[in-house]
Amino acid sequence: EGRVAESGGGLVQPGGSLRLSCVESGVTKYIFAVTDIDWVRQVPGKNLEYLARSYGDGSAHYDSSIRDRFTVSRDNEKNTVYLQLNGLKTTDTAMYYCALLPYGSNCANNPLCGPGVQVTVSA
Repeated sequence: EGRVAESGGGLVQPGGSLRLSCVESGVTKYIFAVTDIDWVRQVPGKNLEYLARSYGDGSAHYDSSIRDRFTVSRDNEKNTVYLQLNGLKTTDTAMYYCALLPYGSNCANNPLCGPGVQVTVSA
């Protein structure tokens, strides 16, 4: 069974960019290539927010709220999905997770979600 883990979070100024990575371990690249993976984020006290989905064939779906700033890509040879964050705003500050379907409505203590990375946007 696959597990995912994120990397690439950090502190960035408003208007800046970050690239998050999500690696799925425990599966072959052939299985990864047919695995859809979501990017979600959560602010303490608020619901999990869906951002985008990376499909195994390389296509993607985006929530309309971030479609013009965030881009999903993947490298099936590396079992990795990326989330490029551009034009970051202070309101993008959150814990970002990648998640295997069906992860439900909460990534805390959820084996289908990674441990998360903190993205903080501040001057």
